[in-house]
Amino acid sequence: MKIFVTGGGGFLGLAIVSRLFAEGHEVVSFSRKDYPALHELGVTHVQGDISEYKLLEAAMSGCEAVFHVAAKTGVWGKYKDYYKANVTGTENVLQACRALNIRYLVFTSSPSVIFSGKNSEGKNESLPYPKKYNACYPHTKAIAEKLVMSANDASLKTVSLRPHLIWGPGDPYYIPKLFAKAKTGKLFILGKSPKMIDCIYIDNAAKAHLQAFNQLLNHPGKVAGKTYFISQDKPITIENFINKLIATGGFPPITKYLSPAIARFAGITLETIYHLFGNNSEPAITLFLAQQLSTSHWYNISAAKHDFDYKPEVSLEEGMERLYDWVLNEMSD
Repeated sequence: MKIFVTGGGGFLGLAIVSRLFAEGHEVVSFSRKDYPALHELGVTHVQGDISEYKLLEAAMSGCEAVFHVAAKTGVWGKYKDYYKANVTGTENVLQACRALNIRYLVFTSSPSVIFSGKNSEGKNESLPYPKKYNACYPHTKAIAEKLVMSANDASLKTVSLRPHLIWGPGDPYYIPKLFAKAKTGKLFILGKSPKMIDCIYIDNAAKAHLQAFNQLLNHPGKVAGKTYFISQDKPITIENFINKLIATGGFPPITKYLSPAIARFAGITLETIYHLFGNNSEPAITLFLAQQLSTSHWYNISAAKHDFDYKPEVSLEEGMERLYDWVLNEMSD
């Protein structure tokens, strides 16, 4: 098939593109930046802004399915910028699918769309959306997810995946930032009470997207109009997870602890000051980040297992070994 991937040059997008290409599909990638890795694969890449409808529609012409992975992520920024990328961008993708008679859409969402700031352990997709969001990213992704799910009908089959804390080799965002903080000694664990989370290795996340897509093609009744949590299916404490990650960079375990209450207060205070003075740089801590780092949040992935036979093919331990090799051979350069 000829498949369109938004954000195809990003961390997850590139992993999905690589798998699609390996399976013999013709892939068209669409991203704001140019990515040499896409050219090396031989993938057609169109550079543009997803909020520009005419350019997006022209790029999607002739495609038979879409993986909508592109998004503005992060814990800080202007709401209008997040809305433009995550909501308007999704509206444009859906509109173009209708205009071009594209029948299949796989959407990358996030577990943060249902994060309420409180502990959530082993819950499934019946969790409601919270009434209030403390960051622009989960708020706008929730709007986008609702748009995608409500768009599912006889002419357009949609499915949404919520990968939790994607990590692994090639990560240009989280790992470098984590290492930078570890290097300067600015990493803290919030509270000494263990908090459990789950995560997902990059290859497992990409595999899940293709499994859901294949089910959408062959047995749409099982997955169409639904959203799914996907993860390693192996909860781990936040402290242990972060220490494993920084160990691949040669850093010692974190020994500093900070009260969750103080971290949340600091997040609120810094956000208020930054907004008051129009400071666009990211604060050292935000309320949303403090909540994420001081609560247990892992989810039941039984639905993904049952509906499209998802199971992680790369274990946490093997993933960490691969990450270590990548850090040693790539990041050290």
